[in-house]
Amino acid sequence: MPIYATKYAMPATRRPILSLLETRVLGVLCEKQHTVPDTYPLSLNALVAGCNQKTSRHPIIEVGESDVLAAIDSLKGPALVIESSGGRVPRFSHNMGKALHLPSQSIALLTVLMLRGPQTAGELRINCDRLHKFADISAVEGFLQELAERPDDAMVVELPRQPGSRENRWMHLLSGEPVIEDLPPVASAHETAGDVSISEMAVLKTRLAQLEAEVDTLKNMVGKLYAELGIAD
Repeated sequence: MPIYATKYAMPATRRPILSLLETRVLGVLCEKQHTVPDTYPLSLNALVAGCNQKTSRHPIIEVGESDVLAAIDSLKGPALVIESSGGRVPRFSHNMGKALHLPSQSIALLTVLMLRGPQTAGELRINCDRLHKFADISAVEGFLQELAERPDDAMVVELPRQPGSRENRWMHLLSGEPVIEDLPPVASAHETAGDVSISEMAVLKTRLAQLEAEVDTLKNMVGKLYAELGIAD
């Protein structure tokens, strides 16, 4: 499916089938609502940067402002995106909860699937951490099943288990039915350690590095504050 074009499902009352760029725009808005709440709703520049982000994205894309504006216009039709007025620059926010009648847990799962591609329930639990903290994998699986069993409006599907994999992956259906042969491969059986797959370990290591960087930043801020107040460490 092309990145920029939108196709709509029939009949007209059904939700639209989104292009890759439209799911990327929607996913970025959902993600940044939680990760950078102080700058949300997002400006066009921030939204373009989020779409072109090189980390935590699959596939990686490179788009311009005109491409993103076209996607926003398409998403406004079914009320998935709302434009805020009154500021110096237009700002945009998602409306997935109301437009698709979804709880925050389901929005978190769809967001990560839109931004990172097919994943196992375990990977989704880890990658959703900043959007929603699921108690355990069974909680993730419960919401995935609800999304998969929506009458006439399934939003995720459990993919067939690929050779060498121990767990099934899940994929969103906001862009229509998946083409199995076009999906990225999973880690082979020898790329696992104990009960945690290499892919899950990589996610954990990335998250740990992010947390360590945040702690270092906080330490520096506290150190400067102590120095300004004349307080000894």
